[in-house]
Amino acid sequence: MDKIQSQALKDFFLHDEFARQNGIEIVEIAEGYARTQVRIEPRHLNAGGYVQGGVLFTLADLAFAAATNSHGTLTVTSTANITFVRGATGGIITAQAQELVNHHHLPFCEVRIIDSGSNLLAIFTASGYRKEGMKAY
Repeated sequence: MDKIQSQALKDFFLHDEFARQNGIEIVEIAEGYARTQVRIEPRHLNAGGYVQGGVLFTLADLAFAAATNSHGTLTVTSTANITFVRGATGGIITAQAQELVNHHHLPFCEVRIIDSGSNLLAIFTASGYRKEGMKAY
């Protein structure tokens, strides 16, 4: 994936209004890989003062989408699972997605979510469905 394709895919995901309005951005995309991040603000916290699980799920889901769509075919999430292992209260949180299976219809990806101290917060795994004949960007 060259720089132009990478930028085109980043531009495509600017249309993800939910992620964008929650301050989640794509930092890096390569073939089968993506990294997203969010700077935690008070709006991201739950009643207990920790980052809301939905923020981490959305952060990981966008990383998954960028990694699996990097091949050019529109790919949507079909199943997803997240395991939370540590809470976070602030800073910058990053999700790194690595496509483990690049199947032409059913890719599989693992996303590791870490805080700014490189502490593991959650692991997200997901399968996707590639929509044959539909371009991602």
